[in-house]
Amino acid sequence: MTTRLPSARLRRPRPAAAAFAAWLTVMLLWLVAAAPAPAQSLPIEHWTTSSGARVLFVHAPAIPMLDVSIDFDAGGRHVARAKAGLASMTNGMMARGAGELSEFEIAERFADLGAIRGGGAGDDRASITLRTLTSQPELDRAVELIELIITRPTFPADVLAREQQRIVQSLREAEIRPETISRRAFSALLYPEHPYGNEPTPQTVAAIVRDDLVEFHRRNYSAPRAVVSMIGAISRSQAERIAEQLTRGLPAGQPPPPLPPVANLEAAVERRIPHPAQQSHILIGAPAIARGDPDFFALLVGNHVLGGGGFVSRLTNEVRDKRGLAYSVYSYFAPQAQPGPFTIGLQTAREQTDTALKVVRDTLEQFVREGPTEAEVDAARSNLVGGFPLRIDSNRKILDMLAMIGFYRLPLDYLDRWTDEVQRVDRRQIVEAFQRHVHPDRLVTVVVGAGAQAADAPAAAAPSAAGTAAAGAPAN
Repeated sequence: MTTRLPSARLRRPRPAAAAFAAWLTVMLLWLVAAAPAPAQSLPIEHWTTSSGARVLFVHAPAIPMLDVSIDFDAGGRHVARAKAGLASMTNGMMARGAGELSEFEIAERFADLGAIRGGGAGDDRASITLRTLTSQPELDRAVELIELIITRPTFPADVLAREQQRIVQSLREAEIRPETISRRAFSALLYPEHPYGNEPTPQTVAAIVRDDLVEFHRRNYSAPRAVVSMIGAISRSQAERIAEQLTRGLPAGQPPPPLPPVANLEAAVERRIPHPAQQSHILIGAPAIARGDPDFFALLVGNHVLGGGGFVSRLTNEVRDKRGLAYSVYSYFAPQAQPGPFTIGLQTAREQTDTALKVVRDTLEQFVREGPTEAEVDAARSNLVGGFPLRIDSNRKILDMLAMIGFYRLPLDYLDRWTDEVQRVDRRQIVEAFQRHVHPDRLVTVVVGAGAQAADAPAAAAPSAAGTAAAGAPAN
């Protein structure tokens, strides 16, 4: 599970730009407060640019802003293990110099416009995002800057050397953290022969040269492998013009290479890594589900009962409430282009490690075997449906949903059908879905803290303790 590399710090904006940004923040807060709550039905318009990029657009006139995300099939799964970190570094370096502009000139122009640029790279995709005012000429200038960044990055050698040094130092500092060690070992054991298991290390980052970034951008940042998502106070014709402008100068690129399948675990694997931390960091799971799987909503509702519902979940009740073994315990499914992980995580006192493991395993085994009660299913459906408006209560959240729908080619009415799909899930569907995707006798367990290291399954390569912690769990 590829993690993002640490981001760089840029110098502070000039006083005038900072004052403008403060004024803009106040105005935006007022506008957001005055805006009506979003409707659950979102009319998503879609088309393909002349260069082959797919576009998803939602007209949202309440706030004079535009949010844009350009997502490329340029994630870490397209990087060899020896250069792990290349996808994140390429994405981060694109705004460190583009065309004739330096990184500081780019940052100052965004600050002068009151526009916000973002981005990052994960296992599957790499993104460049923009938030800007829709007034002229701010809109045109902000779009021109993003176009320059994605089509003409220069990857300055001196900036690359600085960034490598900073990232390598950050990775080395992270090597001793138990959460980093556990995540890294967990990823390597879940995906021993797949790029999802690759993690950046000081060695892999130091091995990256400028030509690697240039070539990775040329191969992967192409229009046919791009999805442009937009929501804001612009017309369809404006959206078409912006999408054409953003993608017309992209390289021709290459079709994505075939990737190895995600292998199913043949047996349980447990690794215990000694560490002086006062608590044991525990991760349990296995590859489970890809985006678009018909079992997604059954697993979503079932997991809300198991460990995704916070303080009302089975795991919390058994581990925390009844026995006081952990402050927090959680579970989630993270679907990806290929089967992403099902994960259970917790921290517990070192002397309670074995007890906590047994309770978690017994709870999971019983849940997979018997499923939830009808009352638990009713409560989970109600909580998920009731909380759905919070998933689309801002343009930024809707943009994230649009980008996910577009990149993974989900149905365009995905958001319109979301609550109906949740409400249709019944207890039998949950039991059958969990029994198809979660096998309690074939899970990876990683414990960092207490106990001697256990033997691994033969196919599992021993991971280094370096790396950065993976972020938590999507639940879309």
